[in-house]
Amino acid sequence: MRSVLTSIAVARAVVVCHNTPVSGIAERLGELVDDPRVILDGLRDDIPSPAGPFNLGLDRAQAPYFAIMGSDDELADGAIDEWLRVAERDRADVVIPALRYAGGRRVPTPPTRPLRTTGLDAVRDRLAYRTAPLGLIGRERFGSLRFTEGLVTGEDLEYSTRLWFSGARIARVRSGAEYLIHDDAERVTFTKRPVAVELRAVTALLENDWVRGLTAVERVAIAVKLWRLPIFGTAHYRAGAWTPADRESLSEVGRAVGLLAPAASEVLSRADHALVAAILDPSVPDDELDRRSRARRRFATPSALLPRRLGRVAAREAPIRFAAATWFAGRA
Repeated sequence: MRSVLTSIAVARAVVVCHNTPVSGIAERLGELVDDPRVILDGLRDDIPSPAGPFNLGLDRAQAPYFAIMGSDDELADGAIDEWLRVAERDRADVVIPALRYAGGRRVPTPPTRPLRTTGLDAVRDRLAYRTAPLGLIGRERFGSLRFTEGLVTGEDLEYSTRLWFSGARIARVRSGAEYLIHDDAERVTFTKRPVAVELRAVTALLENDWVRGLTAVERVAIAVKLWRLPIFGTAHYRAGAWTPADRESLSEVGRAVGLLAPAASEVLSRADHALVAAILDPSVPDDELDRRSRARRRFATPSALLPRRLGRVAAREAPIRFAAATWFAGRA
């Protein structure tokens, strides 16, 4: 909270006390509660998801721009002032800041075109890889958008997808004015759950008529991200602990992604494609699926660098070009 208040442009800072007494949070904030910009609001829904408190905060937003923030995170001093300066300069609906773990490592998402800071494009700048909608968001255009409630994880997936694929004016701050992530292993994001629960946000997105109505190129961009992050990530972290129900759930989600954008498989690596085949076929032994999952994470090997179709080796989402963009994004 203290880091938010270092920006002069902040009109109000709404602290949602989620499933915890307001008085306890007020005590922890100390003298900060005396700042007239600070508003404490209680919410008890007994749901372990940030969707409810985020949405309550959005309901309270009145300024032309708003931003959300995790309870454990902080901002560089004056960050919001800089975001607002960029928004006004570029007439942007959304400003994406640089992310950095508090320990020092930069978060290389989204892997945009090198040096690009304004007029970002959902496909060409791979915006789908920034799932968390952190930064400055224009209320005139997106004031009615809300996080998906009823999910224990992935509540921000549809929200951010709608942001990036809206055709809005999007800018980014490449360095400085950073959003600092305090990575806490106890966060709900890292709790193990059944695969059907873990990937419910993906399923909900794929069932959305709005997503199915996007162009083929846009659907490929979304599908490749879904394969690489939530689906392959679930396979990686589930290794050695599979149940038949989890294998079937993973297969169902994989089939749905394939239906959304069949062409996405053309730019995935050969190792990725081998893993996809195992995901889609629950009869493949668990240890073989795990072996293929480990193989696709050996990123310097030919099978992890070359796409299934060699003619797509220079495609935007193909492994070599994607890896180069990610490397640059982590150091820009």
